[in-house]
Amino acid sequence: MSNFYEAKVLTVHHWTDRQFSFTTTRDPGFRFQSGQFTMIGLNVDGKPLLRAYSVVSPHWHEELEFLSIKVPDGPLTSRLQHLKVGDTVLIGRKASGTLLTQNLLPGKNLWLLSTGTGLAPFMAMIRDPEVYELYEKVILVHGCRQVAELAYDKVIEDELPANEFFGEQVTEKLLYYPTVTREEFRNQGRIPVLLESGKLAADLGLPPVSLENDRFMLCGSPEMLRDSKTIFEKLGMKEGNMSTPGHYVIERAFVDK
Repeated sequence: MSNFYEAKVLTVHHWTDRQFSFTTTRDPGFRFQSGQFTMIGLNVDGKPLLRAYSVVSPHWHEELEFLSIKVPDGPLTSRLQHLKVGDTVLIGRKASGTLLTQNLLPGKNLWLLSTGTGLAPFMAMIRDPEVYELYEKVILVHGCRQVAELAYDKVIEDELPANEFFGEQVTEKLLYYPTVTREEFRNQGRIPVLLESGKLAADLGLPPVSLENDRFMLCGSPEMLRDSKTIFEKLGMKEGNMSTPGHYVIERAFVDK
């Protein structure tokens, strides 16, 4: 059996001139956990051109969804951004990734820190009822340069609380904190600065971050990952992985797509 299967594009949505999302059919045999990624790509000159992409849709969904940046001269994204409904993409049959709750020590609050398209795996997680069963609060933080780049904000704020299956859990436990750095907005600033100053927790009505209660997952820019890791280390937190659970986990699979 091939390591990849051909999936048909079902929808395409352009959020801005720099990011877009698309949905595809899902092979019945493809299994993954919410928060994981797989390889997706296109056949170019007779060869598969592939990159790692987190799955936006939760593990129980019948379709797959992906969120991507647009890089004009990017080998893959320069082509992917022109996808149309009915086109075919390649999807890897094996999912992987470190953004899994079993890689974290038990805690009260789960913080999902993301920038840009790093939001993707956390969109899957906040639509997974199993995640809510493990924590008192699930806090999704999404940082972007501009307000228009806050993809899925209306889905998070309006659609999820109304979901007939897990809307009650969302209403009770999910906190959403979008922040931008280059425009006026109700929340402004870089995630590590807001985290270290205590403003992030205070704005959400939560106590200061502690080693005992708070667990973190991170996906996004190298700068956000680096600066947040420094903060965690000052607090005495240890990074978790597939063999040893920790206080925080970082998805390191993504470089410039």
